[in-house]
Amino acid sequence: MASTGSTPFPKWQLAILLGAPLAIGLGYLYLRNRLEDPEKKKVADLKAKTTISLDNEENNAKVAESAIDRAMKLKGAGNRAFHAGEFDKAIALYNEAIEACPPDHTVDLATFYQNRSACYEKREMWEQVKEDCTFALKLNEKYVKAFLRRSRAAEKSGDLVLALEDVTSACILERFQVQSSLVNADRILKALGRQHAREALAKRQPVMPSKHFIKTYFSAFSEEPITKLQLEDNATGGFAKAKKALDAQDYESIVDACTEELEADGKYKYEALLLRATFYLLLGRHDEAQADLAKVIDSNASLKVKVNALIKRASLFTQLENTERCLEDFAHAAKLDPSNSDIYHHRGQVYLLLERMDEATAEFAKAVELNPNFSIAYIQKCYADYRLAQLHKNVGALTQVRSDFERALEKFPRCAEAYILYAQVLSDQQEWGRAESLFDSALSVDPDNAALYVHKGLVQLQKNTDFDKAVKLINKAIEMDEKCDFAYETLGTIEVQRGNLRRSLELFEKAIALAKTELEMTHLFSLKDAAAAQLKVSERWGLDWTVS
Repeated sequence: MASTGSTPFPKWQLAILLGAPLAIGLGYLYLRNRLEDPEKKKVADLKAKTTISLDNEENNAKVAESAIDRAMKLKGAGNRAFHAGEFDKAIALYNEAIEACPPDHTVDLATFYQNRSACYEKREMWEQVKEDCTFALKLNEKYVKAFLRRSRAAEKSGDLVLALEDVTSACILERFQVQSSLVNADRILKALGRQHAREALAKRQPVMPSKHFIKTYFSAFSEEPITKLQLEDNATGGFAKAKKALDAQDYESIVDACTEELEADGKYKYEALLLRATFYLLLGRHDEAQADLAKVIDSNASLKVKVNALIKRASLFTQLENTERCLEDFAHAAKLDPSNSDIYHHRGQVYLLLERMDEATAEFAKAVELNPNFSIAYIQKCYADYRLAQLHKNVGALTQVRSDFERALEKFPRCAEAYILYAQVLSDQQEWGRAESLFDSALSVDPDNAALYVHKGLVQLQKNTDFDKAVKLINKAIEMDEKCDFAYETLGTIEVQRGNLRRSLELFEKAIALAKTELEMTHLFSLKDAAAAQLKVSERWGLDWTVS
């Protein structure tokens, strides 16, 4: 699997780097205003039905008292019927309790509606659940149980936006202290993110990644057959045009040039198929990429071309969350060309993403054994060793990892990824000064890598909680590379933390426009949807989320 581009870290690690809680983007915030006690509100129709006038208040006090006593007894009987599994009987009793309850007892009345909704939930009558919870919330606008139950009903009936808004409301009222609510929020966010991602992918226009991203992608292959291929100076035809465009970083013309070679059934048709498939991958045109890669794999192409196609298809299956097919392609590639280090390097990255650390370290070790001078695999091995040592809390192994990173810097002083990954390890150990120095060293080696300014910003956030400095650095990344999706995503997440929710929505939209896979889009929509839900809730209650 190829590198993630201008940053070696997968998207899901961003929340970890920022210290975010389980419910993406929801909890790492600060309330300036304490939530006030809910104002008592009366539902208009109930208020109109039975209003106790001030003139008759004393005369009706005993009547009201007996009415609420009767309502509470009916509620108690309804509760007993509910716990006995007699839901229809419970509904009837709660109906009577609602009828009997004086309308100025709004908290009690809200409870009766909420209890009746619990019966409807047992009956899987989702519209009735939502209706009763809505009545309860009109009477008691910060009723956590009603929010949670309506959220469940909305999720069951496919209204994921309402489900998210309600569970967000509950999380805020619970001060993000109830794990079950956070788990529910996370589940709904993922489902809504996936729904929005699929809708967006169906109508998105492919966007060519930045030149730096594409350069980094190809650098992740030590045995890339296209970049290694040398053509004669006077070579003509579609593939010759495509190869020259690749060397000149004129990426926009490559797909058409490859198609020209294929239509002419040219000498380099298999190389043209592979190169076109590679750019379809980079553009997020997955169906077309898969079709071209399958043709290469089933053809009489050279061994290196066929194996590279298998590795890239395995990467595609990872993005499509089809791990079984991914590992099948790697196994096929290893059988065809067991001495190809790229197979083990990229399979190691897959295992790293799957948190299968023992297998990841073994794969990287094999890649380095086969090609000890390939810097990217060497550094990834160091990082995988670090993750494994962290997992097992092995102090001796952690010490060894640091020595290995130091050795890597000596061996590969021009490899930016060596500085980046070692800096991340040191950031994890809260050695901020050395981490900053390493990111600066990476910039001296790779000054066009905008993502390095994002990493520098994250260090400022972790070290000093210096939002202003972090934002300034990340904005510099965007100035350098307007297609740096890592910068938009990170800045959007920071703006959520700062309480600038509208700004965060704009930034997440920009990151979404650059996403290439459903997996990436799902993650980004989850961030956006969380911020949107929080914004709606905060506007409803007049909350100020900004950090002072």
